[in-house]
Amino acid sequence: MSKKILIIDDDAEYRQLMGEVLSLEGWSVLEAADGETGLEAVSRERPDVVLCDLLMPRSNGFLVCRKIRSDFTLRHTKIVVASGQDYDSDRLAAREAGADEYLTKPIKPYDLLALIARLTDDTTIMAPPEVIPPTAPPQPAWLKFWGVRGSVPTPGPGTVRYGGNTTCVEVRAQNQIVILDGGTGLRPLGRSLLAEFQDQPLHITILLTHTHWDHIQGLPFFTPIYHPRCRVRILGFEGARRGLVNVLTGQMESPYFPVPFGELPGNIEVDELKDLEFPVGNLRVRAWFANHPGICVGYRIHTGNELIVFFPDNEPHCRYDEAGQPQPTRAEASLDYARSQESKMIEFLHGADVAILDAQYDRPEYEKHVGWGHGCVDDVVMLAVRAQVKRLFLFHHDPDHDDNRLDELLARARQIVTREKSPLAVALATEGQIVRFAPALQPA
Repeated sequence: MSKKILIIDDDAEYRQLMGEVLSLEGWSVLEAADGETGLEAVSRERPDVVLCDLLMPRSNGFLVCRKIRSDFTLRHTKIVVASGQDYDSDRLAAREAGADEYLTKPIKPYDLLALIARLTDDTTIMAPPEVIPPTAPPQPAWLKFWGVRGSVPTPGPGTVRYGGNTTCVEVRAQNQIVILDGGTGLRPLGRSLLAEFQDQPLHITILLTHTHWDHIQGLPFFTPIYHPRCRVRILGFEGARRGLVNVLTGQMESPYFPVPFGELPGNIEVDELKDLEFPVGNLRVRAWFANHPGICVGYRIHTGNELIVFFPDNEPHCRYDEAGQPQPTRAEASLDYARSQESKMIEFLHGADVAILDAQYDRPEYEKHVGWGHGCVDDVVMLAVRAQVKRLFLFHHDPDHDDNRLDELLARARQIVTREKSPLAVALATEGQIVRFAPALQPA
């Protein structure tokens, strides 16, 4: 994809000259004759660089800079202000408004090209992790649980064995670091990553299932976002009321947090997903909508050899009795509709090597929470059995369930597996637990 530069200047001859020079260097050149038209083009075209005149009609260069810098999604756009005036006060004001550089006209083409090359060096412009070539042969895939609770962190003596941090899972595969959700488990994960990589560049992709607080509350405490050498790409779907960027920046606004999201020194990119299938490096990722309030999804990650499915918040559409027969979760729903929705989820889960599924309630608890968007152990296990999942991890542990209560839920899950004569292996997701996959067979 060619790099884009927008020239905002009321001098048509200047725009033409600079455009010709930049085009020869492979830039896709856009033009605007005044500040307001230029801002419209910035919003529409998302250029990598804006070359902006200082004195021009309909929004001067200072206003253009401030407007661009007020939009977090444009934080990586580089701004060069050009002016026929060479006053120190103008230089200072331009930088305070958000300009990266200030050039005095007439501009020598070589100086402009050298400046832009420096500004757009790979160390400052965010490149999506999937275009970064691997630096080492792929290692066997593995995942680690950093947070397994739902709703709210639950530290204390009763949660020592299974953990009290909210939802966060790390996946390593095909030289990619993928983080599933950003609950409070994200804080120790960030510290671990910095200790592991030390001064090396660090590229991370975070997949958010949704923006309920227990899935994003660890982000302000994720130390890689405070290091310029770290590149963090956050992917998720647009919320019901506010866009993804607004939600993430909102929780770090004063008086909630002392460091605004827009002032973080790390290279952070926030992308709202539109398609349900997309790549992360060589990983194939597919999303599917969960039965949960608001816009919430689960992810299916195909590493090339393993299939990992993550649904931390989901209420199955079917309930299963002791004979394993389905009925609608909601009394007003038809059995045909419930079965059709369940079949879609079964297809999404089918054959997963590891499925991490919301199993917050036992049957008596669930009767009081129908329609809350969370799973009952009985129904979740039956769903995994029917989808021929190999390993099921019960997830999103209720904050009121201590370790002993979770042991009881696990015993119930295994009782159902035995009743169904299924080969499914069931375990409780445990903070700090690592799940390793066998290395891929090499051709003879």
